[in-house]
Amino acid sequence: MTPFDRSSYGHWTTMPTRWSDNDQFGHVNNAVHYSVMDTTINNWLKAHGFDVAAGGDTINLIPETGCRYLAEISYPDVFEIGLRSLAVGRTSVRWECALLRASDGEAVAIATSAHVFVDRQTRRPVPVPAGLRPALEALITGG
Repeated sequence: MTPFDRSSYGHWTTMPTRWSDNDQFGHVNNAVHYSVMDTTINNWLKAHGFDVAAGGDTINLIPETGCRYLAEISYPDVFEIGLRSLAVGRTSVRWECALLRASDGEAVAIATSAHVFVDRQTRRPVPVPAGLRPALEALITGG
């Protein structure tokens, strides 16, 4: 196995699996991978000053997601999650998360999503918040 290139992701965090994450096949159900990605991204956004729960005029909607499953993970392992921006547009950002098994560093999934920033009331696209843009752009790494 070729070691995973962690340097391609500018932000790393961990998230433990839970007993309830395992399905009848004995591994973490695929829907959990999406939850891990969504939680990682939203925690990063909140840490960088964009918190939709704070009630601002701008929110972010997800028009697209995808996940390529590479290996299994099961409770009681821990996800290691690498996050990067693939592209930052005028009103959107494309994300990629690498999900690894902490027990051995094996990549278990590569998940992607897009966020479009919109007006909370009209749901029409608005520019990426100016204060957030530099942090999003700094998260773009090679890959």
